[in-house]
Amino acid sequence: MTLKSSLLIAATLLTMLPTAAGAQQIDPRVQARIDRILKATPLIDGHNDLAEQLRENYALNVDGLASGTDRRPAHPLMTDMARLHEGRVGGQFWSVYIPSEITGDHAIRDTLEQIDIVKRFVKAYPQDLELARTADDVVRIHKAGKVASMIGIEGGHQIGGSLAALRQFYDLGARYMTFTHFKNNEFADSATDDPKYHGITDFGRTVVHEMNRLGMLVDLSHVSPETMRDVMAVSKAPVIFSHSDARALADHPRNVPDDMLRKLAANGGVVMVNFYLGHLSEPYRQWDGEHSAEEARLADIYTGQPDIRKAKLAEWEQAHPAPKAGVGIIADHIEHIVQVAGHDHVGLGGDLDGIPPDAAPPGMNSVAGYPLLFAELIRRGWSDQDLAKLAGGNVLRVMRQAEAVAASMKNERPATDRLQPWSATDPWK
Repeated sequence: MTLKSSLLIAATLLTMLPTAAGAQQIDPRVQARIDRILKATPLIDGHNDLAEQLRENYALNVDGLASGTDRRPAHPLMTDMARLHEGRVGGQFWSVYIPSEITGDHAIRDTLEQIDIVKRFVKAYPQDLELARTADDVVRIHKAGKVASMIGIEGGHQIGGSLAALRQFYDLGARYMTFTHFKNNEFADSATDDPKYHGITDFGRTVVHEMNRLGMLVDLSHVSPETMRDVMAVSKAPVIFSHSDARALADHPRNVPDDMLRKLAANGGVVMVNFYLGHLSEPYRQWDGEHSAEEARLADIYTGQPDIRKAKLAEWEQAHPAPKAGVGIIADHIEHIVQVAGHDHVGLGGDLDGIPPDAAPPGMNSVAGYPLLFAELIRRGWSDQDLAKLAGGNVLRVMRQAEAVAASMKNERPATDRLQPWSATDPWK
């Protein structure tokens, strides 16, 4: 064994050291390397649901986000300003999610309220956050030591069938729209609903074209493989998956099959890897299904007896503990995507504050955790160049390509196609 090999092995073993509390601590030399990479290239996460948490659990209030010690209620957050900096986050797409059941004008109103939450917390923490509208904005804001903040609409139902609403959301700062969420919408099939269109409709193609014209990224997380195929066939700009994993490793319908990863490479887009164990781990996915079945069984047997149901479910959970997985499982999905699509087509989209705190690998259940993942990839031999692509280089390239496509379409008139009012509760009207 050469001296160089011995030093490499020693550095690998020192990458992550156990602390007295059993947590993982990154070796200072590895942390210095991570900091050097993330100072040059912003770490851009594709999906964070802080706005949803503030709406559902904090009465729309944006106060108290300076540090994790500011809020310790029944619904602890995964995100605050101190932990964003601890995690070396340089750019964040903030999701403005509303449920798929909300449609039409109601959906447009609720989306505006979600956008307002993001704008208010960005304004409330000017030393930490700044709204970004372009790739150049992201780079500039990151260099100033702040988190470049962008908005992602999490479902095509949120435009209420109105291209005018889509354009207004873009003007308000939305820079991607997820084509569907849990249910099919007016123009595309979801991954978690029975197929209606087997892809996208003619109106769906118009929506893609209009998003290309605006420079708004099409997000294919949550859509069916047929919708992935149809969108990539017509989009003039690269697409993203803002928070998805590799289906070859965990057979969840929310994940991306290998044939679609190969199409993504041809399209030029990026899969931003999710931290949710239900999408990462096949054993956890199976356990989660069994857990849901047990909840349903107990609800049927002990109707009207919530205390008994709670106690019985706790007994079941003690007898059937959830499968565990470490940060390495996220790295496994990243490396599978690289193997199929290449280093130019992978990024990070943790889905933090959109998943249960105990349903992410240890250390990865807050925005402070990203360096642990980078340390794991360094242990596996990743180069600085490839780590920079993963961090945000790939997403910046996609944003710039989308901006260039929009510039090439600037003389086209806005689309004026319209749909009749539609309801997710009666979608066949």
